[in-house]
Amino acid sequence: MTVMEQRGGYKPTPPPAWQPRTDPAPLLPDARPYRVLGTEAAAQADPGLLRRLYAELVRGRRYNAQATALTKQGRLAVYPSSTGQEACEVAAALVLEERDWLFPSYRDTLAVIARGVDPVQALTLLRGDWHTGYDPREHRVAPLCTPLATQLPHAVGLAHAARLKGDDVVALAMVGDGGTSEGDFHEALNFAAVWQAPVVFLVQNNGFAISVPLAKQTAAPSLAHKAVGYGMPGRLVDGNDAVAVHEVLADAVRHAREGGGPTLVEAVTYRVEAHTNADDATRYRGDAEVETWRGHDPIALLEHELGERGLIDDSGIQAAREAAETMAADLRERMNQDPLLDRMDLFAHVYAEPTPQLREQQAQLRAELAAEQEGAHR
Repeated sequence: MTVMEQRGGYKPTPPPAWQPRTDPAPLLPDARPYRVLGTEAAAQADPGLLRRLYAELVRGRRYNAQATALTKQGRLAVYPSSTGQEACEVAAALVLEERDWLFPSYRDTLAVIARGVDPVQALTLLRGDWHTGYDPREHRVAPLCTPLATQLPHAVGLAHAARLKGDDVVALAMVGDGGTSEGDFHEALNFAAVWQAPVVFLVQNNGFAISVPLAKQTAAPSLAHKAVGYGMPGRLVDGNDAVAVHEVLADAVRHAREGGGPTLVEAVTYRVEAHTNADDATRYRGDAEVETWRGHDPIALLEHELGERGLIDDSGIQAAREAAETMAADLRERMNQDPLLDRMDLFAHVYAEPTPQLREQQAQLRAELAAEQEGAHR
């Protein structure tokens, strides 16, 4: 007996029974990535959706190839290819309604153009010409985000604000596996779950954060398992199965729109090409690994399903390729035109109200340009 007990000032009581706030079982992802193609479920997929997904995948593959070529010609400063990940890109864009918002990362150019942004404007940031290159409000597409994961809290904030205003809006935020190691990822998921914000987080797990494999980033069973710690559902899907990705994301968007809160979706895919044109992927992975994933190509998987169901023939395949080639030719021609740049645009759209420092810099540049022009006329 303690001294306090002897004096009658303290009597220990058993701790109250503890109960989890949420049953974790329904939040856990499946043990294996969800698939549709190659299973009996594929027969139930909408033929119109299959054809549209296929056309976008073929166009996306050609876009990646053309943009990569433009970097070699000096028309782009850098291009992070998403070859091999086209199913994630296209599905993310197609599940959204017009009123919804897409928050892409720097590798998600295909999702941006599938959302309706002009293919040239989508490359403007990577060209280094002018700000974003497109109007985010017009397309409901946030700027392509180069800093890792900083777009995720933005998506949560927009979705939360929309719900407070009574707007029927869902935000879909895309991020890579490397981005899940950033603090912004954790902050975004925590706030989204606490606020029950209508947000869907899509993690494209392509195996590497530049050269760092996933095993050196996390010891979690899967990235989808991280959802449980925040109190939201986690879904694991085959990221090269366009139909499966579309179905899982559509369910998550519907869940969010109906007030069910956020979902974390991990799409297991693979970056077939290097991180960017400035990267040498052979230094950290072997050819055999890449070839294995080429055998699980998202276009080939969907093309096989279409053929098995009699939904496409050789002429249909050729038509999709020709449409993609027409897009690539237009992109090539327009990107080969030198843009007309106004150096004073450097100060446009930085702040709603320019800061004193910005006005000072603007005046300095204006004076330098005037002096340059005056010197040219002497």
